[in-house]
Amino acid sequence: MSSVSSLYRRHRPRTFADVVGQDPVVRTLRNAVELEKVHHAYLFVGARGTGKTSTAKILAACLNCEQGPTTEPCGQCESCNSIAQATSLDVIEMDAASNNSVDDIRELRESVVFAPISGRHKVYILDEAHMLSTAAWNAFLKTLEEPPPGTVFVLATTEAQKVPATVVDRCHRFDFHRPTVEQIISVLARTAEAEQIEIPPAALSAIARSATGSFRDALGTLEQLVTYSGQQIELADVLEVLGVVDSQLLAEVFDAVAAGDERKVLLTVAACVGGGRDASAFAADLEVRARELLVVRTLGEVPAELRLTEESDALLERQAEALASAVLVRIIELLAGAMEALRAGADSRTQLELALVKAASPAVDASTRALLARIERLEETLGSSSIQAQPNLAPVAVSRQETDVKPPVSSEDQEQTPEPEPEPEPVLADAPESPAIVESPTEDPLLGPTPEQVQESEDEQDSEPAHSQPAPEGDRLATLPPAAEDIDSVRTLWPAVVDLIRTENALLGALIAESKPASLSGEELVLAFAPSAAFLKKKAEDPANRALVMGALQQLTGVRLRPSYELRGDVAVALVDQQDAPSEQDLVERLMAEFDAEEIPREDPEA
Repeated sequence: MSSVSSLYRRHRPRTFADVVGQDPVVRTLRNAVELEKVHHAYLFVGARGTGKTSTAKILAACLNCEQGPTTEPCGQCESCNSIAQATSLDVIEMDAASNNSVDDIRELRESVVFAPISGRHKVYILDEAHMLSTAAWNAFLKTLEEPPPGTVFVLATTEAQKVPATVVDRCHRFDFHRPTVEQIISVLARTAEAEQIEIPPAALSAIARSATGSFRDALGTLEQLVTYSGQQIELADVLEVLGVVDSQLLAEVFDAVAAGDERKVLLTVAACVGGGRDASAFAADLEVRARELLVVRTLGEVPAELRLTEESDALLERQAEALASAVLVRIIELLAGAMEALRAGADSRTQLELALVKAASPAVDASTRALLARIERLEETLGSSSIQAQPNLAPVAVSRQETDVKPPVSSEDQEQTPEPEPEPEPVLADAPESPAIVESPTEDPLLGPTPEQVQESEDEQDSEPAHSQPAPEGDRLATLPPAAEDIDSVRTLWPAVVDLIRTENALLGALIAESKPASLSGEELVLAFAPSAAFLKKKAEDPANRALVMGALQQLTGVRLRPSYELRGDVAVALVDQQDAPSEQDLVERLMAEFDAEEIPREDPEA
């Protein structure tokens, strides 16, 4: 192999026919050259390595070829050769990242006034154009709008949002899309054939996937592999150079998560760090792997872009089948949170271990454990009954208890009592006679019922005759059994209820966290405060706060529970692990500290 230039420079596309994956851009520029309607300013936008600069050079070659203007430059004339070798005096490449000052733009403006030396057009290619300063853009604006005849500007950028709108308006914009894995493989195969490199398709696929949509990165990796193993490259060489040899560690992590083995997770991270791998890089690899497993599980097969070897594909399918989609989504979210903490300066190994332990053992998070408890109940219900659940897994309606105690009826009353009329068909709305409590359609799905709806519901229940008969078994509304079967179930779900309330009203969430579920009787849930928390109890009894708590309870338990509040010293002491209950002043100071508040002193009446 020649060492004159790097592989990706030697195999840059020289004509529009060589450009891969940018058909709309190529077709428009071809037509512009053929119709002699080439614009004086173009803006090429796209990720790195997608062919922006190469396309700009092809356009310059089309305009200045000795046989042109033509859409098929000969590649043999002096102009074409000088453009390919970056020595042409009529094609000026400028790196805006290092030449972004006003003085640099002034030099460019002074050179623009000179006519082309050997070609027909003078083409200026500004790479990373978004790096120009505001003052430089202002100095360049007039020249860009009205350049001398025969001058073409091509601005290439990876961040179009940083280019001023006044500049974008003066340019024809072209968006370069990331190539697919198959397109990168075709370029690699063409280059390998030209360089007489023997490489199997599986190795080409691995290189293409690692390039993440960049032709330049793919060709750079191929050149590195040639240096590593010579003209004959095997898949094992590719995996070794790319670091994919650690795929076994990735597989062990997800096997441990599937088995709920926290110990194995920590040992795998220790083996990774002990082998010299950076914990943050390993977290990024785990995120990619989790995404691949999610794709395989969703599609039901390994797509072409993820295929590598039969062994690796089988491993992907096995792990995707062992991990539920919800678990994979949670892993991705935990790893994303860990990497966000890393950017804030946290310790990489600690954050990675924390995320993986949470993924392997959801029970370490109280709110997560509570939510999973409800999910397990719903799954058991769905598995043991033929009732089709609604998409949001919320019950359609909640029937009144069948064990209501009815007062005895005397013989005289029985003779005077008219024959009961047949029960009407139960409906989901506008049915006040129905014994079912139906959700209001205007009710907020997260906040629950409004204070007015709470009062109306209680009034309807109080005004209902005690001797009302339950609806016949066949006419009952199909419901899912509630998650809140007893007070222990409510206590299990209580941390999740508090978290949900806190997301909507942080002050109420902190307030309600001081209460504990004490007892459950029918639809009434008693929440106990410490005797010294009378102030918090009074705030919780506010109708708006009561409605918010009621809505959170209904969303997480699946039933409509009416919260009531009591000051119960024995319950409070038992539930706070025998610690002294905080005083009212302590609670006020805690709220002030949590919400960064300050106490406003009362004004002196005499003043």
